Amino acid sequence: MMVRKLAALTAAAAMVFAACSSTGGSPAASGGTAKGCTVGVSWNNYDQERWKKADEPAIKKAVEAAGGKYIKADARDNSEQQITDIDTLINQGAKALIVLAKDAKAILPAIKKAEDAGIPVIAYDRLIEDPKAFYITFDNKKVGTIMAQVITKLVPKGNYAIIKGDPGDANAKFLRDGMDEGGLKALVDSGAVKIVFEQNTPNWDTTGATNEMQAALNAANNKIDAVLSENDGMATGVVAALNQVGLKIPVSGQDGDAAALNRVALGTQSVSVWKNAFALGETAGNVAEQLCGGTKPADIKAPADLPAAAAPASTTAQDFKTPGGNTVKSIVLTPTPITKDNLKDVIDAGWVTKDVVCSKVPAGSVPACG
Repeated sequence: MMVRKLAALTAAAAMVFAACSSTGGSPAASGGTAKGCTVGVSWNNYDQERWKKADEPAIKKAVEAAGGKYIKADARDNSEQQITDIDTLINQGAKALIVLAKDAKAILPAIKKAEDAGIPVIAYDRLIEDPKAFYITFDNKKVGTIMAQVITKLVPKGNYAIIKGDPGDANAKFLRDGMDEGGLKALVDSGAVKIVFEQNTPNWDTTGATNEMQAALNAANNKIDAVLSENDGMATGVVAALNQVGLKIPVSGQDGDAAALNRVALGTQSVSVWKNAFALGETAGNVAEQLCGGTKPADIKAPADLPAAAAPASTTAQDFKTPGGNTVKSIVLTPTPITKDNLKDVIDAGWVTKDVVCSKVPAGSVPACG
């Protein structure tokens, strides 16, 4: 009789232990093991072309491949809403967060709250000044360097306008610093290049960029020889303003937006620095599941199947020194310049179709459109 009672008590204890293990404890215990875990993504503004086209599908695919679940929220360019969204994602069961921050400073209390609750956070494509936030991005300084190298080769002397991104986004400064390192500063110091206009654009807004380019043209009596625009959305606005005064000059951009790649083929934009967002999204989804499963940030590894052109210099997490003096763990992917000569690369990668790239392009004028 005593043996039967002891067996019954042992079985009951085992059941209680199992129940506790499945509902509480560390992030690994709450879903980050073989079955994967729920990953919440907080988008600052889901309207940008690349988020829905590439980043989100790749994140979702990676999360689900690990047995996890993907949930999201769109702050619609509102910092207060993004703070609320992060609470909502946690309440919906997110055990890891991927955050594309609207405002890297305003978001800090929400990030700390998540981390205090044992929920790992990934700063996605935009830096968050928090030493615990894992940073996944492209080499944004190199993006700026590539822009400057392409444009200054085309225009080694003359008047330049620089249309920068949102002042609250650290990427805007990384890009600008990269431009200087890409040879722009040396040309300015020598007197060969004169920067006649330089302005940040809130929200990386296309209409804002049009207005700024119009202001630049007015200030310089249309005597501008090249434009360094920090992304393709703003380049759309820049080219619109240039068209209004009949100017066709070298313009830079980044992101590989479909319209920008068509402009590259048409010759109204000289370069779009392509950040393969399929690779970035895959990396974020994969890393979120690793972190949720209990892998330490220092032991995180990038996916082994990333395209060679986008692969990081190191496949293991590295230290990244932030402008605010923090050291965060990071995986930094490699950007690719797209010009008329290699438009075929984005077509072959499935990023965009030939019909879109080559729309209204004279046959034979661009290798990819032959």
